[in-house]
Amino acid sequence: MSFADKISMLMDRPGGDNAQKDDVPWWMRYAGRGLGTVGSFIAIIFGLINCTGIILMNVSCLIAGVWQMLAGFIVIVCEAPCCCFFIDYVQTLSDRVETRPYWNKAALYIGLSLPPFFMCFFSVSTWLGSGMIFGTGIIYGMMALGKKGSRDDMAAMAAGGSTPPGPAPQDHTVTLMEDPDVWRPN
Repeated sequence: MSFADKISMLMDRPGGDNAQKDDVPWWMRYAGRGLGTVGSFIAIIFGLINCTGIILMNVSCLIAGVWQMLAGFIVIVCEAPCCCFFIDYVQTLSDRVETRPYWNKAALYIGLSLPPFFMCFFSVSTWLGSGMIFGTGIIYGMMALGKKGSRDDMAAMAAGGSTPPGPAPQDHTVTLMEDPDVWRPN
């Protein structure tokens, strides 16, 4: 495989035909991918800074920094495989992660970002580096939840019923703020 073939293969985003991902707004997809890419670079840099905690004999901050750099590398491999095109298996891993549902990516990123907080809680570099990966997980979690329901759907759910398929009937005598237990004279 030539170098040009590797570059063109890396630029093709896998999972474009996944129907579950079509209802997510474009800006949210770019926000997740952008925060994941930028946040993983920041996590790697701040993880390296966190490793300097060994100077003060703080071994837990050293372990947190190594974990943070590893988490940043995993996120950048999943979100921007073009940044690691020199490693052969990167595209395969990225393809596999792209075909998974959004909640899997959210759980992976949140799970990767939490251990450094518990190991080195009072370090600003931990908060900024792992916090970016945590934010990426939150965005993917919001993408997994999907769109918010329509006003009619929410009103029907608040009233204790369920919405029938199709257009909702318009009942103008009931509002969301009326309490059926309170008697009001007409």
